Amino acid sequence: MASSETSIRIVGVEPWEPPEDEPGRGILLRTTRGDVRVIIHNNQERRTTKGIIWVWGASGGFAGPAGGLYRDVAEDLKDEITSVRIDYRLPNNLQECVMDALVGVSFLTGTGHTEIALVGHSFGGAVVITTAPYSEDVKAVAALSSQTYGARGADKVSPRPLLLAHGESDTRLPPYCSEQIYSWAKQPKELVLYPGAEHGLMECAEELREMLAGWLRSNL
Repeated sequence: MASSETSIRIVGVEPWEPPEDEPGRGILLRTTRGDVRVIIHNNQERRTTKGIIWVWGASGGFAGPAGGLYRDVAEDLKDEITSVRIDYRLPNNLQECVMDALVGVSFLTGTGHTEIALVGHSFGGAVVITTAPYSEDVKAVAALSSQTYGARGADKVSPRPLLLAHGESDTRLPPYCSEQIYSWAKQPKELVLYPGAEHGLMECAEELREMLAGWLRSNL
């Protein structure tokens, strides 16, 4: 990012042991602003130039909405696309969380990935929308149940495709939030609303998983 106050870089990479119920390999990215814990999903016997950065809501964590959407899709795609699930250093701090996402992008580009998608849920939707313009290697952005705060720059995501998905019964962040972001964004853009689904998207988990995996394959 532009100034020294908003810059971050990786100074070391070490193994890290994720929780037993989490598939993937744990890696600790040591940075100039502290350590970022990530979980990597890939087939180490296959090279790919495609990668996905996954970030969650204001509390951080790895699993994602809809009962572990991030974990499940990352595992489904690992033979063709490398996934990096990120746990924020300072949850709910938009600027710092954007830098965490940029660290993930830097890690992927440094390992030969030149086509990267960003996926975020809730607060994470604003994180990925804000992050996208900082790297030409980011080729697609998906924001799920996104908040509007921090997403006013959605027009800058273009010419990358932007996917917005929201539950029509979301009472935490009403679907109007994604509709508003859609109005700010430029083409290419897509808005998908799920009737009866709440903020965590559990009610449409299988449908969302299939749609998102297909969208990521198509846009990377």
